[in-house]
Amino acid sequence: MTAIRRVGVLATALTMAGSLALTGCGSQGGARGGGPDSDGDERGNSIKAYDINPVPRDRVRDGGLLRVGINEYPANWNLNHLDGNLAMVKKVIDALMPSAFRSNEKGEISANTDYLLAGKITETRPKQVVTLTLNPRARWSDGTPITWEDYRAQWQAMNGSNPDYRVASTTGYRDIEDVARGKDDHEVVVTFAKPFGDWQSLFGPLYPKSTNATAETFNTAWLNRVPVTAGPFRFAAFDQTAKTITIARDERWWGQRAKLDRIIYRALESDALVGAFSNGELDTFDVGPSAPDYARAKSSQGAIIRQAAGPDFRHFTLNGESALLSDVNVRRAVAMGINRQAITQSDLQGLDWPIVLLNNHFFMNTQEGYRDNAGEVGVYNPERAKQLLDAAGWRLSGQTRVKNGHELNLRFVMPSGLQLTKSEAEITQSMLAQIGVRVTLQAVPSDDYFTKYIIPGNYDITAFAYVGTPFPVSSAYGQYANAVRDSKGQPQWNANLGRIGSPEIDAAMDKATGDLEGTQAIADTNAADKLIWEAVNVVTLYQRPQNVAVNKNIANYGARGFYDLKYQDIGFTR
Repeated sequence: MTAIRRVGVLATALTMAGSLALTGCGSQGGARGGGPDSDGDERGNSIKAYDINPVPRDRVRDGGLLRVGINEYPANWNLNHLDGNLAMVKKVIDALMPSAFRSNEKGEISANTDYLLAGKITETRPKQVVTLTLNPRARWSDGTPITWEDYRAQWQAMNGSNPDYRVASTTGYRDIEDVARGKDDHEVVVTFAKPFGDWQSLFGPLYPKSTNATAETFNTAWLNRVPVTAGPFRFAAFDQTAKTITIARDERWWGQRAKLDRIIYRALESDALVGAFSNGELDTFDVGPSAPDYARAKSSQGAIIRQAAGPDFRHFTLNGESALLSDVNVRRAVAMGINRQAITQSDLQGLDWPIVLLNNHFFMNTQEGYRDNAGEVGVYNPERAKQLLDAAGWRLSGQTRVKNGHELNLRFVMPSGLQLTKSEAEITQSMLAQIGVRVTLQAVPSDDYFTKYIIPGNYDITAFAYVGTPFPVSSAYGQYANAVRDSKGQPQWNANLGRIGSPEIDAAMDKATGDLEGTQAIADTNAADKLIWEAVNVVTLYQRPQNVAVNKNIANYGARGFYDLKYQDIGFTR
């Protein structure tokens, strides 16, 4: 599911206001819980599976500039790297880099024929074997053909065998035994050591052998640079002062020619995006769950809000390595002391979106596999929370609890300029005060929020959104996986920002990702979800609405749901 940003690459992508990923098996992601019906979700309301104003290419103008607002200015452009696994990185990289497979609005997966002519399971016994037939026309922007060696290098970088590669997740790659050359350089034979149902979630995005070859290049080659691309657009320029990223049509692209000349991504504080859009300085931005921004953007001249359901959710994350939250019973008390329904009501009111709690870490309320697994932890019960804190040795001293001379004072870290998170933090502060837990609010620069605070574990509690994919377990696996040790023996939590895991959770998720049959996969996924609720890592709030404000003349772009955008088709209507 992607955080504000964690993306669906392997780990979910992160987004602050709310975009970063989830996964499925066979030819349909929907077999594991798939997307909502194209005409609405299972609750019978009018929510769309995607809302992008689909227009045939011959009705889209040639040329033009698309100005996209984003809420941070990333430094690392390797989406497979822990620091680069962000929704805003994905938003740019999707136009530049290869992905072997693509999803339609229903979560059905097919080969992305610009890069992959065919991909299928060719053997199941004694081992699962997948054969990929590559498009021989595909090549990197430096002229190097895309071959089986790029796939092998990515597997070797991402499989966890060398913990010095700071990967967002090893999911799926660690289950591969070998990646070998087939009949020629454009056939890839992937042999799995054990079954992996979400095999179509792998190799998207694909990075070149040259930057996957060593841990040093993997970790640093994409810092403040984009050295090579292979998409309908190429990298053009960074402007650190204006905080813009410019990409331009790649005339050497072998697929259908991109309609737009250029796309400029401009990073602004979240509260400045709607003003820039209303003033005509931007053509589009992600509104997220902000009622004031939603209303203002909707009333802007020539604008429209495109809204869809997707595998994205808003949540609180608790830091299990924090001295104050290392005790699971304290985390349970904190979760039970927060009225999630009240926060959900506050966030979603005025957004034309169902106010419904989400009680599952893998499936959205709109998916067939959804079960409420929250149990006691998911119920607002301040009296029970007080009992748990008493039992854990935290006794009231005045208005705040104290243990061994230390005050139970949680640091709620939030990105500056984001009113949504500030409001959530203030409500949480008031609620937890009622059970004797003090909450101190700390606003930090948006560009530093993930890389300097959340990813390194420099916080107690925070709130953001995960952005998912059609693969519920494998894309979210990393955010709940147990720590691994690096070459120096230090624990590496990778995409698990809550720093809470267990061998039991890993085993349950392994079982779910190993299922090749949809019904069993759903059952095993829900079994894993129950364990995650008991550990109190991520406390879910609600399925995040994809609200994208756009110039109404923009075609093939907007709230995408499960649909993978075709950047070469995006443009302005004739």
